[in-house]
Amino acid sequence: MEVVSRIKQWIGALTDIGLLLIALAIVAAVLVGSANLPFFGNVVDNLIAVIKSLGSNGLVGLIAIAIIIWLFSNRSVS
Repeated sequence: MEVVSRIKQWIGALTDIGLLLIALAIVAAVLVGSANLPFFGNVVDNLIAVIKSLGSNGLVGLIAIAIIIWLFSNRSVS
């Protein structure tokens, strides 16, 4: 069971790094004013596309976003 716990810790740490990189890309795009940044690409455009696709699906989109938020909020890295 030690291996499973260690894998969960690694996945949690990688998820945290990914979320921080997304936040950094959004802030950089807002500060620079360019939607297509080197290394980050079109993060803002991609996020807008995901939000539009979830919004156009009505109730299914709301359920999907609720599940995603629940997964991130109930996750522990310990």
